[in-house]
Amino acid sequence: MPNFCAAPNCTRKSTQSDLAFFRFPRDPDRCQKWVENCRRSDLEGKTPDQLNKHYRLCAQHFEDSMISRSSPYRTVLRENAIPTIFDLTSHLGNPGRCRKRIKELSEEEIRSLKERKLDAVVPDKENHQTNNNTDVQIVEINQTDANMGLTAEEKEHKDYIRSLFEIVLLMGKQNISLEGRNCKVPGGVFTPDNFQTLLEYRMNSGDDVLRRRFEMLAVNQEYCPRLQQEQILEICESCIREEFLREVWNSQCFSIMCEDAIDIAGEEHVPVFIRHIDSTCNLREEFVGFLPCVADAEVLAINFLLTLTEKWGINMEFCRGLSCVASRKYYAKMKVVISRFLQKYPKATYTLSSSCALNMWLSKSTPVSGVSVVLGILEDLSLFFKSSPLLQEELESTITSLFQDNIEKGSEFIEVLKTDWVSRHDAFEIVVTLLHSLIVCLDKVACDNSCRWDAKTSSHAFLLSSALTDFDFVVTVVILKNTLSFTRAFGKNLQGSTSDVFSAANSLTAVLHALNEVMDNIEVYHEFWFEEATMLAGKLDIPVKLPGQFLRLHHTKLQNDLTSENFYRDTLSIPTIQHIIQGLKDVFSEQHIKALKCLSLVPAVMGQLKFSTSEEHHTNKYKSDLPNPESLSTELHCWQVKWKHRGKDVDLPSNIFESLQLPDIKFFPNVQALLKVLSVLPIIKLEKKYEVSRKRLRFYIERTPIEQRSSHLAFLNVNYDTKHDLDVMVDTYMKAVESKDKLDSVPQHTDIPEEV
Repeated sequence: MPNFCAAPNCTRKSTQSDLAFFRFPRDPDRCQKWVENCRRSDLEGKTPDQLNKHYRLCAQHFEDSMISRSSPYRTVLRENAIPTIFDLTSHLGNPGRCRKRIKELSEEEIRSLKERKLDAVVPDKENHQTNNNTDVQIVEINQTDANMGLTAEEKEHKDYIRSLFEIVLLMGKQNISLEGRNCKVPGGVFTPDNFQTLLEYRMNSGDDVLRRRFEMLAVNQEYCPRLQQEQILEICESCIREEFLREVWNSQCFSIMCEDAIDIAGEEHVPVFIRHIDSTCNLREEFVGFLPCVADAEVLAINFLLTLTEKWGINMEFCRGLSCVASRKYYAKMKVVISRFLQKYPKATYTLSSSCALNMWLSKSTPVSGVSVVLGILEDLSLFFKSSPLLQEELESTITSLFQDNIEKGSEFIEVLKTDWVSRHDAFEIVVTLLHSLIVCLDKVACDNSCRWDAKTSSHAFLLSSALTDFDFVVTVVILKNTLSFTRAFGKNLQGSTSDVFSAANSLTAVLHALNEVMDNIEVYHEFWFEEATMLAGKLDIPVKLPGQFLRLHHTKLQNDLTSENFYRDTLSIPTIQHIIQGLKDVFSEQHIKALKCLSLVPAVMGQLKFSTSEEHHTNKYKSDLPNPESLSTELHCWQVKWKHRGKDVDLPSNIFESLQLPDIKFFPNVQALLKVLSVLPIIKLEKKYEVSRKRLRFYIERTPIEQRSSHLAFLNVNYDTKHDLDVMVDTYMKAVESKDKLDSVPQHTDIPEEV
């Protein structure tokens, strides 16, 4: 459907031009300025909603400084963009020309318009040089709701495309795989996939457009090719992403959070989240999409930056935080990505993610294969007992019977197991304590003769029991429990209150000192750890031995003096302690610690420190984010005095978000800006009600078989409640297809031999 420009003496329409067309703004003041500059008297009586719905202006009527184009599907206007370029005289020399009614202005009105134009254009040009994407309005390439100017054939084609988009969005929201059943089975019988089945359902339900489109096709022919389905999915994802990125672009600062790679249809993808402060000063996280993993680390780094900036259109100059959770397999690659990212955007701070406990983050990235195996077993163990209420009851019954001497402790562990215990900072301590109970319960399920469990459940229990009764598993869990005990309290504080996080920032030196002492005396410490592992194995009748895989690979090169204790010291204890020390140094840089010490701006922390704090020397990195950096010192003093001499009935705000909600925070603009920057750092704890995206993605991964996973459908499923404009999606698709058709229709040049 074409867009027609509402400007006088302008006959452009979208089907004849590659220009972007912009809706009239809904804001009454801005809309009034647009109407006044157009000088069309017939528009003055219309409401902003009517103008926004039915009228457009093409890009020719805006200064270049007000427009930017960062992707083929999105053009961006500055928030205060006003159209200033109009042809108001060409109709005078051509009386017969079709003319939109131009309002005649008095000299006073003309002079007022000129002044307004200067006031709007000059500041916008200056701001554009310093910040190309500040306070932007996304251009909606969608067309007017009326079908004016379309032929019956064009309208029917658009309705057909709209039906396809509705089906794709439904499949994404309901997590319905595109494939479903196989399209062809032995014997030549054609079985439609889920997408085609839904198409047929709509036709049978009265969708005449689809019925007329497909009634002449053979019954075994695909209605909608897979390539077209993928194109529709990509545009759905792009348009929905743009909807929630609008608020990110307006928030001025945000952080990027990368989670551990996920297997999607046989390929590894890194989920990427973005954290920002919304218009109500609440911290939010949105799932932005997936980044495919590639073999080369440098290529992965380039793809990561290009995806964020070019494909997703995020202005990384406003990125203030970066976090990454990566397993051993991808940890080295992601370190390269992080390094390249921080080199290009030095204002960002690399931090830990609040979604992952410090000890789990350290163990996931430990460069020891045995640790990765243990983590996989624990994850499988957790999912096994969560898969059935009967299995949970069996485990609880086993714990109760084995903890008869300490019923209170047994009840405590039962409650812990109802949570996501494998992600806790003390997960390995829980496993060591409950290892006997877990093995006994699994053996009951595996050896059950009452037909209470099916064959699949019994065999799964047998495999898990075999994994837990391997000495390699036992010694690895015990050593991880002991090596990570030095960071357990530190990591717990990082996931605690704002005061706890501030205290943790000041205790890092002590933690590193303790770990270095362990490293210097690793022989002694490992001896105690290995003795604990052998005693636990003895209680469970598990033989102490070297890993079977190691023996099979090195049976001809084994040293005579090689013992199990020495083997695990060199291959497990030493590498783990070294990794923990280096990991803490990497993630808790000097800039990161300074940022955490700025949490003393929170009134509750100031009160804890008896209001004797000096934050100014920690804020140098964020000077460019402050509205009035020259008055920061005075403002910080006033901020301290305000809370030091508060009334007896006034409570101190305990965290950043309570401070940002204060009605008088606007009188402390520098403090407000600093608190907003600190709040988006990935290490700051997110309220549970805003963790929806992360929970939905986890649910999608758990409930969807690997071969049926789709990065596009996962995105739609996670963001199913994000508002979207179906007309925008349809028109974007049609415009993209038209552009491709034009390129395909261009004849290829061939070399013609010259005449002799």
